[in-house]
Amino acid sequence: MLPLMGFVAFSLLLFGFPFMVVLLATFIITSIFFLPNLNMNILVQQILGGIKPLSLVCVPMFILAGNIITSGQSAKRMINMIRAYLGHLFGGLPIVTNVACTLFGAVSGSTQATVSAIGGAMRPMLLEAGYSSPFTLGLIINSSDIAFLIPPSIGFIVYGVATQTSVGKLFLAGIVPGILICLLFSFFSYFYSRYYKIGLYPKATWKERLRLTREGILLIGFPILILGGIYGGIFSPTEAAAAAVLYALILEGFIYRSLNFKKMVEVALSTAVITAVVFILVGAGQAIAWFLSYSGIAKQILPPLFGSDPSALKVIIIINIAYFIACMFVDPIVAIYVLTPLFAPYVAQAGIDKVFLGVLVTMQAAIGSATPPCGCDIFTAMVIFKRPYIEVIRMTWPFILILLLGVALVIIFPEMALFIPRTAMGG
Repeated sequence: MLPLMGFVAFSLLLFGFPFMVVLLATFIITSIFFLPNLNMNILVQQILGGIKPLSLVCVPMFILAGNIITSGQSAKRMINMIRAYLGHLFGGLPIVTNVACTLFGAVSGSTQATVSAIGGAMRPMLLEAGYSSPFTLGLIINSSDIAFLIPPSIGFIVYGVATQTSVGKLFLAGIVPGILICLLFSFFSYFYSRYYKIGLYPKATWKERLRLTREGILLIGFPILILGGIYGGIFSPTEAAAAAVLYALILEGFIYRSLNFKKMVEVALSTAVITAVVFILVGAGQAIAWFLSYSGIAKQILPPLFGSDPSALKVIIIINIAYFIACMFVDPIVAIYVLTPLFAPYVAQAGIDKVFLGVLVTMQAAIGSATPPCGCDIFTAMVIFKRPYIEVIRMTWPFILILLLGVALVIIFPEMALFIPRTAMGG
């Protein structure tokens, strides 16, 4: 059964079918050959069941808030503000890219949106400062991974729905690991730039810094609004998403006056398309997860892999490897929805905290977004920057190693993920 699934999926990808079609077609064709009596109405039920949870309502709203900001002036103002303080250092512009991706992740929660918004603005500056094209591409697509960890992360929302874990706790748990990755990337950027003696930007005066701070500081309101509202018990995650949309509309529509009716129509259409893709992937992931369980494939593979009494460390290592490999080839949302239910019994048996595991899973999903051969951010960068595949992936490896180091540090020091949610929300 597995060889047929692999052959069908690879063939459809080779012929250029969209990934959502590949998933569903693989499911249907395999069912016809091995489970001919299966009622296909179950497929529809599983897809609808996957997108039914109310927690997913916040996904289109966070996407809408990110699209509003991307279409306006906030991202550019924020980049100019950060550059005024860090641009004159060795590695200043790459560090600006890292910090900007982290802050923008607090708006959109999407790695691909961050590649477009921050990468589009920073890549010309990086090239002008002397950085090679492969370095700028590797930096941008990997720094954008931080958006998958900094709340509001779509990855955390999907994991929370799949495991019935508090999305609010997951949001808080991602803060320190997200900042950790930003710092590790920044250290690497500093030493890389110092070694090659490139990237120095003229130092801004304090007058310029204050002016640019006044122009860009309002974007910081998003993490304050979202996390402060959830932490303070004012908002649920869904209500925080609605508040983020309202804040984005006020910021871009009334303060910066960058929105008009035509732009809003474009933003609404873009949000609808992205939301549709996300929900189809979520529904397809639910159907595939059910199929793997129903067909008995999971029972053939997982028990010999984990053994009868696996330790917590063994379960964590196997899960991390599985997600790392899976996210190289499939969309991270699908990987989370398919693999998480399969591993759930072993996670419960080993007594692993689901919030802690959610951070590790989301970190691996973020790594997979920029990992060859099929990381989604790679293809996003190819489209946006119009560069060939080999050039885009050439300098991804040092950043992927840094991301894996970040995962190892979180495994060794789990309180980096658990301290804030335990302190803020208990449990």
